[in-house]
Amino acid sequence: MQTKLLKELIEELAGAGSGQILDLLFNKKDVNEFILAKKMNLTINQVRNILYKLSAEGLVSFSRKKDKRKGWYIYYWTLDINKCLLKLKETLERKIESLKKLLKNRELKRFYVCKTCNIEVNEETALEHGFTCEECAGVYELAKNESIVKDLKSKITHAERELKVIDAELELVRKKSEKKTAKKAKAKKKKAKKPKKAKAKKTAKKKSNKPKAKKTAKKAKKKKAKKPGKKKI
Repeated sequence: MQTKLLKELIEELAGAGSGQILDLLFNKKDVNEFILAKKMNLTINQVRNILYKLSAEGLVSFSRKKDKRKGWYIYYWTLDINKCLLKLKETLERKIESLKKLLKNRELKRFYVCKTCNIEVNEETALEHGFTCEECAGVYELAKNESIVKDLKSKITHAERELKVIDAELELVRKKSEKKTAKKAKAKKKKAKKPKKAKAKKTAKKKSNKPKAKKTAKKAKKKKAKKPGKKKI
C-alpha cells in the first residue's frame, strides 16, 4: 500500500501533521474519535476538523452513537481505502499531465536567465526588455534546458510507476470487494432456502398423516359392525 503517498495526499487536503491519522485508521473500522484525539495528541475539535475535510473528499465515513451516560453523540470513523486510492490516482494523473506540459514547453521554447539575480524568463519577456534584467540591468544568458528536461523526464517516469502500482492495488481491492459480495450473496441464498425446506417437510408430514386417519376410521366402522345385537326374550 502506498502509505507515504496517501499521507502526503491527506496532508495536502487536511493540513500539516494530519497524515498520521492514516496509521490509526488503516485496516480498522469504526474508530472512536476520542481515541484518535488521544493518540494524535490533539483536541477533539482539531481531529474533527481533519476528519470533516477528509469526509468532504469522500475518503472517510462515519457512524454515530449516543452516549447514554453523558447524553452527547460520539462519532466512529472508517477509512475508505478504495476512494483514497482513486483520489491518489486522480492526483497523480494531474501531476503527470502538468509535468508533460512543462517538458513540452522546455523542448520547444527557449528560456533566458540572469545569473546575478537567479531569475529565469521566457524568450518573449527577454525580448521585450532588450535581453537585460529588470532588477540589475545585467544581460540575460540562454538557459541550458538539458538538465531540466532530464529532471522532468525522470519525474514523469517515477510518477507513472507509482500510478501502475496504484492501479494494481485498486484491482486487488476490487477483487476483494467482489469476493465479499459473492460470499454475502451465497449466505443469503442459503438462508432463503432453509425455510422452504422446512415447509416442504411439514407438507410431507401432513400428507403422510392423511392415510392414517382414513385407516383409523375404517377400523372403527368394522368394530361397530362386529358388535352383537341384544337377544330378544
